[in-house]
Parts: sequence; structure tokens; C-alpha cells
Amino acid sequence: MLRYLSLSIIPIILFIIITYGMIKDRKVYEWFVEGAKDGLSVCIRIFPYLLAMVVGVKIFREAGLIDILNFLLSPITVLIGLPKEILPLILIKPLSGSGAIGVFTDILKTYGVDNYIGLVSSVIMGTTETIFYTITVYFGAVKIKKIRHTLWAAVMADMTAIIMALIIVKTIL
Repeated sequence: MLRYLSLSIIPIILFIIITYGMIKDRKVYEWFVEGAKDGLSVCIRIFPYLLAMVVGVKIFREAGLIDILNFLLSPITVLIGLPKEILPLILIKPLSGSGAIGVFTDILKTYGVDNYIGLVSSVIMGTTETIFYTITVYFGAVKIKKIRHTLWAAVMADMTAIIMALIIVKTIL
């Protein structure tokens, strides 16, 4: 029953929206086409920002900068109780969601899911944001040049999420 409901919920919602629009004598199809045009223009506007971000992340990973940062920051991670195995995830997540998924998958394959490293990386993956990607794409889409306090607020939110992940998982285990 639940499977049937989950498969049919989107068609039901679409049917309700179209029926409601027809009852209210609205031009549902024309509105859909206008929305599609607007969506396409947004895609075209944000594409350069998105491309620059993807290329930058690829260069960052392929040049080995993640490994260098991991090596340099390892002594600090020991002091704060952060497993050094999770550091690549913390470094790549603000830049790229797909890159973070790749690193996260490697962590789970190597260390498993039912231990401190697996659980902390899972919580970090679910509670942090792809900060630079999000700022680049969304601020670029609306042509905002000065991000003001957005970056620092987002970094602080991610740092809080990482610290809380360490504390909560350590408490649970």
C-alpha cells in the first residue's frame, strides 16, 4: 500500500494542481511554459559560475591540495579529537557535493559504517553545506557581488555542525 502511494503521489499532486487551475479558469499550460522559460534562463545565467566552481574543485583535488592540507592539519586534528581520516571530507564538502560523496563513500568502504569514523562522517555529510558552491551558484544567479557576512556565517554553521557531530557521536558510542 505504501509503495503504491509513494509511486502515485506526484501524479496525484499534478492532477490536483491542473484540476484546481481549470476550475479557477487559469491558463495552467501557459504558466507552465512561462515557468520553463524562466527556469531555462536561470540555468543559462548560472552556468558560467557553476562551470568555474566545477573546474576549480577538480583542480583542487587533482593537484593534491587536499592531501597537502590533510598532512598540514593532522597535528591540529589530533588535539581536538577529530580523526584525521575525516579531514578530507571536511575539506572537500564546502567546495563540492559530488566530491564529498566520493570521499564519504571511500571512508565508509574503508572504515565501515558502525564505528566512530563512519558515524561522524555520516553526521557531517548530513549537517554541513557545500558553502562555496551554494554561494557561487545562487549569488551568481541573482548577480550579487558582495556576499557580506554570508561566507563567515556559513563557515561558522559548518564548524558548529562538525563540533556537534564529534560530541554527539562520542556521547552515543
